[in-house]
Amino acid sequence: MGYTAMFKARRVFIWLLLAAVFAICSPPAHAAASGIIPLEDFFRNPEKAGFQLSPDGEHVAFLQPWSSRLNVYVQKVGSTKVTRITGATARDIGGFYWVNDDRIAYLQDEGGDENFRIYAVNTDGTDRKDLTSFQNTRAGLVDGLRDSDDEILITLNKRDARVFDVYRVNVDTGEMKLVAENPGNIAGWLTDHDGKVRAAVTEDGVNTGLLYRETEQAPFRTVAKTDFRESIRPLLFSYDNRYLYVSSNVGRDKRAVFKYDPATGKELELVFKHPTVDVVDLLSSYHKQAITGVSYVTDRLHYHFFDPERKELQETLEKRLPGYEVQVVSASRDETRMVVRTYSDKSQGAYYFYDLEQGDLQKLAEVSPWLDEAKMAEMRPITFTARDDLIIHGYLTLPRGVKPENLPVVVNPHGGPWARDYWGFRPEVQFLANRGYAVLQMNFRGSTGYGREFWEAGFKEWGRAMQDDITDGVHWLIAEGIADPDRIAIYGGSYGGYATLAGLTFTPELYAAGVDYVGISNIFTLLETIPPYWEPGRQMLYEMIGHPEKDRELLEAVSPVFHAEKIRAPLFIAQGANDPRVKKSESDQMVEALKKKGIDVPYMVKDNEGHGFRNEENRMEFYRAMEEFLAKYLESTAE
Repeated sequence: MGYTAMFKARRVFIWLLLAAVFAICSPPAHAAASGIIPLEDFFRNPEKAGFQLSPDGEHVAFLQPWSSRLNVYVQKVGSTKVTRITGATARDIGGFYWVNDDRIAYLQDEGGDENFRIYAVNTDGTDRKDLTSFQNTRAGLVDGLRDSDDEILITLNKRDARVFDVYRVNVDTGEMKLVAENPGNIAGWLTDHDGKVRAAVTEDGVNTGLLYRETEQAPFRTVAKTDFRESIRPLLFSYDNRYLYVSSNVGRDKRAVFKYDPATGKELELVFKHPTVDVVDLLSSYHKQAITGVSYVTDRLHYHFFDPERKELQETLEKRLPGYEVQVVSASRDETRMVVRTYSDKSQGAYYFYDLEQGDLQKLAEVSPWLDEAKMAEMRPITFTARDDLIIHGYLTLPRGVKPENLPVVVNPHGGPWARDYWGFRPEVQFLANRGYAVLQMNFRGSTGYGREFWEAGFKEWGRAMQDDITDGVHWLIAEGIADPDRIAIYGGSYGGYATLAGLTFTPELYAAGVDYVGISNIFTLLETIPPYWEPGRQMLYEMIGHPEKDRELLEAVSPVFHAEKIRAPLFIAQGANDPRVKKSESDQMVEALKKKGIDVPYMVKDNEGHGFRNEENRMEFYRAMEEFLAKYLESTAE
């Protein structure tokens, strides 16, 4: 289960959530006529990914497999010489950041425990240093400090596992200095453009607040306090460091971006709003000292530009790279050189180097060159009406080369649940479509991005209205003639795993099979075992999910483990032993409950994984087993 951060820092490590599998299984008889693609091709590690430019724009760093693990490599732009600078063999590098032109910081956890450590290493691979060698401690980046070549700002919960303090760390010596101590209620920090910690977001029970201070030496003061259903998320300081740009839903349903005066606690002007979705992301230019645009997502990603040159840049790139979504993902300090990423629903895309002054566009690498996008399936946006007339948005991917009638279906609810599905390339969706399954994803009520009312409609509705939306999506697909009602499976991870168990438990007649991946079976034990750094948000979780004492009857009614006897369909469960969010006990309980009923459940546990399988060989094994499982039970119903 993911817990949404209150806001994003200006600079963050690259996070690559990749799935991969190995081995080819015998395809079901209904496989798409476009031809069976080897399972491993969908899920293997990328050829290269996560390209980032050095501050001077002379080098790129990127992730590439070595010993089956993603490691950091460095290459001079235009050169063929590549240097591997990390030697991870047990776990992928989780992300990295250019500290200066000669040194890179990177992130890694152990066995999926999410207690990330930050390391630093020279671009020639020398002088590796563990900057946060503390046990049972989680580190994160606050600010890469643009004007410092040897220091970064990080967060650590080493003093108190429940909260994160801010430290200034020297990446050469490891020397560390406390910059801001968390009083116990701060959920996120924001720096100004001088790297000073001057804003923060608090969580106090079911209230959120915005803190501000004039200087780093001054005490914080509260400039806004609201019920958590409304909040002001600071995105960025203005370039004179006087004002904030914020995303706010105070007094409104949809989040909009405002310029905000923290001295008075007042909104100064509306920057951008959208009538149907939240707006939470800004585009900015340090070189121009200006906000250049916003991005937002309806069915797909869209931009609105304030700066004519930034708009022209986007239009130029889209003309030169037609047929793809195009994003600038990294730029040199002077913003004349940049890394551009492309993708679509049929392709993981490629990375390009673009010289703005010369107009030179060079391909750096394809992410998955072995996949032929001409053989991939289209992901198309859909809507349907829930039983209470609420409009639900989602995506439907149909297998190529077969008539879209009476198809086997895999329903794939997203995790979170306070998240949403997006248009784009999903390896597991394309894999399932290639095997002949239609794949239905929907942003059920409680999903984020569609405004406060839609989000709140999911409060205390786990297993009820939220699950009804998934059920109604299945019935819509049957009514459209696309789904064979006897060959429908449900598969999801995290909250999607909960939705899988809830679907099999509360609508057992609907599904022929289910796959629960790191899912929740017992809401009581979920709430008892949340990570310590979720503690500041515990009361909010009670409001959104239910209170274990006040709402005991509700939580018992919607926790699948207490109703295991209702399950009719075959179930496959997969779990990481070190999962800090959804503990292994969640899956253990469900397996045990079913065994008591005489039902044998295939159960895959990986001792070196956490909330999802990141190691390539484990992902390979999981998806291979899932393919065999789905083929067996969806095909048997067809017979």
